[in-house]
Amino acid sequence: MKRPGRNEPCWCGCGRKYKACHSAFDDKMLTFGDKGILLPDHDIIKTPEQIEGMKKSAAINMAALDYVAEHIKAGISTQDIDDWVSKVTLDMGGHCAPLGYEGFPKSVCTSINDVVCHGIPSKDEILKDGDIINVDVSTYYEGYYSDSSRMFLIGEVSAEAKKLVDDVKRCVEIGLENVKPWTTLGDMGSKINEFAMSCGYEIVREIGGHGIGLEFHEDPYVSYVTKAGEEMLMVPGMCFTIEPMVNMGKHDIYIDDDNGWTVYTEDGTLSAQWEVQIVVTEDGYEMICW
Repeated sequence: MKRPGRNEPCWCGCGRKYKACHSAFDDKMLTFGDKGILLPDHDIIKTPEQIEGMKKSAAINMAALDYVAEHIKAGISTQDIDDWVSKVTLDMGGHCAPLGYEGFPKSVCTSINDVVCHGIPSKDEILKDGDIINVDVSTYYEGYYSDSSRMFLIGEVSAEAKKLVDDVKRCVEIGLENVKPWTTLGDMGSKINEFAMSCGYEIVREIGGHGIGLEFHEDPYVSYVTKAGEEMLMVPGMCFTIEPMVNMGKHDIYIDDDNGWTVYTEDGTLSAQWEVQIVVTEDGYEMICW
């Protein structure tokens, strides 16, 4: 950890002297580092001004998802969803973060049934009664990123599909209950995994949550299959997503050979995901985007 001199400006950019700002904070972090716990770099700890910027981005992100929630139904195409999200986002002055990201061709991810994530919208993909779908929206606005996703039930779905969707939402709630400063991401993730396994599900191992704010994807990587006491220390100002991808069957996945993006369950079973974006606070967390 690179620390300023006591009388030098604090690394957070507030303008105050280091000794009057984050010196004690860093001292506390180092006590955990001495125990072998991974510490966050200063540049992923967000300032109050940056958090306010993320909230403005999140307002657009959630407005787009609210519009989807009001209009999604059987008979519409996933391209319709892409068009809705793009229009709402652009009308509010934002940009769809997925569009062009590492070559991704659309403005939103639409993942149906056995698609784990990164489903690509298409005018030929029509929602039908009984489908479950994850709509994952990410927004860039005035230098800040936001990211959240929701599950939608199309018409009458099976009891087991509805249970999966409800249980995965509960996974996220359990994650939120275990976001506590000065504990580790593994403390949180292990609780999510325990609940998912108790329901008979398995969580995808290769893809998880991520830091976000000034970049679309930042440190830390957020796993939901690690043990308590492992992974990075959660500290006030750290911002990340909670988004376990939970399969009704085994955790194994594969990526579509044709488009190089869409991720499927290996065994063809259903998968569900809810995603929220939070910032760690002095006594827990603040929800940024949902």
